[in-house]
Amino acid sequence: MHMNYRLVPNTSRSLLPYLQQADIPYTILISDLQKAIENQTGSRTYRNRRSLSEYNYEVYHSLEEIQGWMYHLNKTHSDLVHVFSVGKSYEGRPLLVLKLGKRSRPYKKAVWMDCGIHAREWIGPAFCQWFVKEALQMYQIDPAMRKMLTQLYFYVMPVFNVDGYHFSWTNDRFWRKTRSKNARFRCHGVDANRNWKVKWCDEGASFHPCDDTYCGPFPESEPEVKAVAHFLRKHRKQIKAYLSFHAYAQMLLYPYSYKYATIPNFSCVESAAYNAVNALQSAYGVRYRYGPASSTLYVSSGSSMDWAYKNGIPYAFAFELRDTGHFGFLLPETLIKPTCTETMLAVKNITLHLLKKCH
Repeated sequence: MHMNYRLVPNTSRSLLPYLQQADIPYTILISDLQKAIENQTGSRTYRNRRSLSEYNYEVYHSLEEIQGWMYHLNKTHSDLVHVFSVGKSYEGRPLLVLKLGKRSRPYKKAVWMDCGIHAREWIGPAFCQWFVKEALQMYQIDPAMRKMLTQLYFYVMPVFNVDGYHFSWTNDRFWRKTRSKNARFRCHGVDANRNWKVKWCDEGASFHPCDDTYCGPFPESEPEVKAVAHFLRKHRKQIKAYLSFHAYAQMLLYPYSYKYATIPNFSCVESAAYNAVNALQSAYGVRYRYGPASSTLYVSSGSSMDWAYKNGIPYAFAFELRDTGHFGFLLPETLIKPTCTETMLAVKNITLHLLKKCH
């Protein structure tokens, strides 16, 4: 069988002589992985990483920087922004959510957005920040954005998995899970996207605490999942769309994830996805695949998207952002702007679809 190995050399130098000897074709994707990681986490004060007045949306930010940015916006844009906490993480960090929208009337429909449920997917939190920036900058000059913020609230959670995200900056760039401790095993963490109470720990999830897809000891065992689930349950009549941002695959997914079946409001959701993918493509020609998560990506149980849909949120989507594997989780900072620009078009499209009646 012909196999083409794609290698990151300084993690697999010992493999190279074997592949060369065996005459197996391979492609070098990243010539120096360590350097690529250091480029994203290194201290680069000259790039205005920490100056909030000149906050740079085209670099990756640490958890401390993101939370500082949220508190700053809470003070400087109090007419449109309200920051609050839905709870505390396993390690005691606040789970901050930014409520965005004009206080135009007492009751408004809402859209929930979360990023960074998996720690290593840094483009997610970068997009959540980009969305808030665009909303605040364009509110005065873009009629579509004004309509969105006048008629809807947006609950934006830039970093869902705060402990894991912090750990991916300080210890392990490729960390995925939360950081909770397991009594019987030395392995840390639970997959926060397998911990929801919807077909929990069935296909596509693992019972073993050392696995990346470990579903946890019971549903909502993770304080982060429990806190967000509690908030969504409490506001489920108000929240009409749930959007979760992941990486990588260039896909727009909708339920179901845990089974091969058609959702009851398929035609409305499918047409929203089709139009969103076309809008995204109009920016740089990047074509996203779209469809039910189970058949488009893979079957996975206990996901936030399925849970949101099962709990009465009619539009539930998971975005898998750039790319398709060349850089993978190490998407360079030069690609933050194009990725976020095209994703913004898709999100605006879905939001405006919500404001129309779909039968």
